[in-house]
Amino acid sequence: MLFADDDPILHRLLEVNFRVAGIRIESVGRGDDALARVLVAPPDALVLDATMPGMDGHEVFRRLRQEPELAALPVIFLTGRGAEEFKAYEGEHVRIVTKPFDPTELVEIVREAMGDAR
Repeated sequence: MLFADDDPILHRLLEVNFRVAGIRIESVGRGDDALARVLVAPPDALVLDATMPGMDGHEVFRRLRQEPELAALPVIFLTGRGAEEFKAYEGEHVRIVTKPFDPTELVEIVREAMGDAR
């Protein structure tokens, strides 16, 4: 699983939660780093902050969906805004989690998304 967010505290928190749950996690702090990583070695799921500096989560998502082999990659967007801005992504293996969120619930959402993709 790949986690992309610009909040280093959130990185540490989620790394612990996912490792305890037995899910291997890699973290990046920028959208362009997430895109590069996924293009080289696609993860089982991508947890993506919608609003990062530079390339935001929406742009990462658009570029990933241009790659046919990544069309079914499960993406879980983290957002501090409402879910309305994601309506265009319905049916594209996308789930929305609003901040603040329960890390345990996020682990379960990712686990489900990874199962759905197999």
